[in-house]
Amino acid sequence: MTDAKNWDVDTAADVLLAAEKQRRDRGPITAEWPGLDLPTAYQVQRQLIDKKIAAGETVIGVKLGLTSRAKQERMGIDSPLTAVLTDGYRLEADVPLRLDEFIHPRVEPEIVFVMRKRLEGPGVTAATALDAVESVHAGLEVIDSRYIDFKFTLADVVADNASSARFVVSATAVSPKSLDLALEACALSINGTVIDTATGAAVQGHPAEALALAANDLAQRGEAIEPGQIVLTGGLTDAVFVHRGDQIGAKFSTLGSVSLTAV
Repeated sequence: MTDAKNWDVDTAADVLLAAEKQRRDRGPITAEWPGLDLPTAYQVQRQLIDKKIAAGETVIGVKLGLTSRAKQERMGIDSPLTAVLTDGYRLEADVPLRLDEFIHPRVEPEIVFVMRKRLEGPGVTAATALDAVESVHAGLEVIDSRYIDFKFTLADVVADNASSARFVVSATAVSPKSLDLALEACALSINGTVIDTATGAAVQGHPAEALALAANDLAQRGEAIEPGQIVLTGGLTDAVFVHRGDQIGAKFSTLGSVSLTAV
């Protein structure tokens, strides 16, 4: 265990990257480093991403975490957060999800945006956010906390890049102008059995509100959402554990379907 007096941003990023690579969970960093507040946690997240970039990965988007009440209530957290997507997290369609690459993966359905133009806060509204969107897609995100039993504070999970692990986005692209995303319905199924349902309203009342929140949050750190980037707006339902052999599917009322096979 790292001595508390030795903790800093670089050490925390290294510890989390090692946990991810070695597929070993650990206790929350805040238990050993009380100085890990939210601003410092975002510095750790940035350092973690910079180390991934140095290893050859490329930033391709952003994601929101804990945007639905279901997730917030289960995690005992009442605030959404933002994180960074790299191409190392992306899983192409029809590529199986290899469970031996993770610690304790869970899957959740998402409404996904692909951006048409740059979106920079502060002051972004849901309307201006949606105007910056090129297309909307169905998605599934795999999360895999580096903390034991998914137990963490908000600062811990921000530092851990919001438990990011993998995501898959459907090829079907729908114009945002033709949708009522608050009413967009989704059914999450495992092995053909529907286990949960939700609508887009589960994400901050409307996915565009989540997109605006992301742009305004990133602006506090001098960042923006760039053209062509992917934005995962947050899990519509609570995340479900995945087991070998599972077929996980998300069927949307307008956006179509997306699926994963766990091996």
